[in-house]
Amino acid sequence: MKDSTKYIGLDVSKDFIAVAIADEGRNNPRYFGQIPNNEESIRKLFKKLGEEECWLNVCYEAGPTGYGLYRFLTALGIECCVVAPSLIPTRAGDRIKTDRRDAIRLAQLYRAGELTPIYIPTEEDEALRDLVRAREVTKEDQLRARHHLAKFLLRHEVKAPSHLKKKWTKIYHKWLNTVKFDNSALEIVFQEYLHTLDEIEQRLERLERAIHTEAMRSEHAPVIEALQTLRGVKEITAVTLVVEVGTFKRFASARDFMGYTGLIPSEYSSGGSRYQGKITKTGNSHVRRVLVESAWSYRHKPNISGDIKKRQQGQDATVQRIAWKAQTRLHSKYARMAAKGKPHGKVIAAVARELAGFIWAIATSAEQRTSSSNKVA
Repeated sequence: MKDSTKYIGLDVSKDFIAVAIADEGRNNPRYFGQIPNNEESIRKLFKKLGEEECWLNVCYEAGPTGYGLYRFLTALGIECCVVAPSLIPTRAGDRIKTDRRDAIRLAQLYRAGELTPIYIPTEEDEALRDLVRAREVTKEDQLRARHHLAKFLLRHEVKAPSHLKKKWTKIYHKWLNTVKFDNSALEIVFQEYLHTLDEIEQRLERLERAIHTEAMRSEHAPVIEALQTLRGVKEITAVTLVVEVGTFKRFASARDFMGYTGLIPSEYSSGGSRYQGKITKTGNSHVRRVLVESAWSYRHKPNISGDIKKRQQGQDATVQRIAWKAQTRLHSKYARMAAKGKPHGKVIAAVARELAGFIWAIATSAEQRTSSSNKVA
C-alpha cells in the first residue's frame, strides 16, 4: 500500500533531463541525476522510482519541448503537471542558474504547493493552435514584405495615382503590376519584392482555408460560431480565442478570465494608499492581442447589419442578447473615456478587458449547451 508521496522536479532540455526529488516533510530536496531525454530512459527512471511504495508527483516547466513528456508520463499512470515559468517564485539575489539547481527548486516548490500549473490542450487542439499561429507568423511576414516594397518605392519616388487612396487593395495590386523601372537592377529588386509579397499572400489564403476547414470539424465549432455574434470577432479571432483558451469552463467567473488575458491594471496598495498602474500583461499574449484588435470595433455606434447579422443567424437568443449588450455597453465606455481625454491605448485596453467578460459569458453558454446536447444524444 502506498502511504507517502515523492515530489519530482524535472528540468527539461532538448537532450537531457535533470531530476530532483523532494520527500514528504521538511527535509531538503536531493538531486537524483541527469538522464537522456528519450522515452526509454524516462521509462527506466520511473520504473526505478516506482519500486518504492509511494506516489510519484512530477512537474516541469512549460517550454519549447512541448507537452510530449506530460502525455508520455500520463500514459504511464504517473501524475504530472506542467507549470508556468513566469509564475515560479524567485529569490532576491539568486544569480546562479544551473539545471541541477532548477530541478531542486522545482521539487521544493512543488512540494510546498507554490507552483501554478498551466492548461494542457488535447493533441487535436494543439494541432489547430499551431495552424493558427502559423497564420500569425505569415501575417507578420506579409507586413514586413509590404514595408520593404513601400519603402523601396518611396526611395525611388514612385507614387501611386491620386485616386488610389488606400494601399494593398486589389486595385492597388493591379497598379503595382504596371510599375516598371528603366534600370535593370532596380527592376529585378522590384519584381523580387512583389513576387515575395504575392507568395506570402497565397500562403495566407491557404492557411485561412485550412483553419476554416479544421475549425468547423472540431468539437469547438459551436463555440467558435457563437463567439462570432460579437462585433469585431470574426472566424480567425474566434478560432484563436478557442484554441488558446481550450475550455472557458476552467475560469470560474468573467473576472478570472479577464485576469488571464493580462488586461487588468497592476496595483500597488499599502496602508491607506492605493495606486493602479499599467496592465499586467500576464497570461496568454495571443488572446490579449486579438482582444485589443477586436476592441477597436466598438468605437462605432451599436448596429446589427451586414456581416454581423449573417453571423448571428440561427444563434441562441441568449447569445444574441449578450452580443447586443456588449455593443451598447462597450461603445458607451469607449465614448465616455474618449470624451474625458483618456489616451487611446488606455481606452482600448479598458474596452478589451470588458470584451473579455462578454466573450467568457457567450463561450461558457455555448459550451454548456453543447455538453447538454451531447448528454441527450
